[in-house]
Amino acid sequence: MKVYGIQILVSDYDAARAFYVDTLGLPLAWDLAGMGAFGVVVEPVQFIVTTAGENEGAMGAKPGRFLGVSIAVDDIEAVYRDLTAKGVPFEGSPETQPWGGTLAYFRDPSGNILTLMA
Repeated sequence: MKVYGIQILVSDYDAARAFYVDTLGLPLAWDLAGMGAFGVVVEPVQFIVTTAGENEGAMGAKPGRFLGVSIAVDDIEAVYRDLTAKGVPFEGSPETQPWGGTLAYFRDPSGNILTLMA
C-alpha cells in the first residue's frame, strides 16, 4: 500500500495551476481543466489540486487551511529566497526546530498553508 495523492482544495483553478506548476516548478502529472482539477508530482506522491465548488469540497472541506504537508528541500534558505522573490507569501523566515530540522510556512493563492522542510 502507498499514498497516491494529497488533495488540496483551492478557490481559483488558474491561480493554483500557475502557482504549483510555474512558481513552485512542480511537474504536472495530469490536467482536467474542465473539471477544475490537476495533479502535480511531489515525489513520492501527487498533490491533487481541486477547485472547491462554492468554496466547499468533499465532506464540507474548504480552501485556506493548514494542510500539514511538508515539501523537503536540500537548501531551504535558497528555496525561501527564490520563492520570496517570486512573491510567495511566507509566514516568517525559515526557523530551526528543537528536533534539528528547519521549517518555513508559506501560502498558496487560496490561502492554504504548506511547509518547506530541510
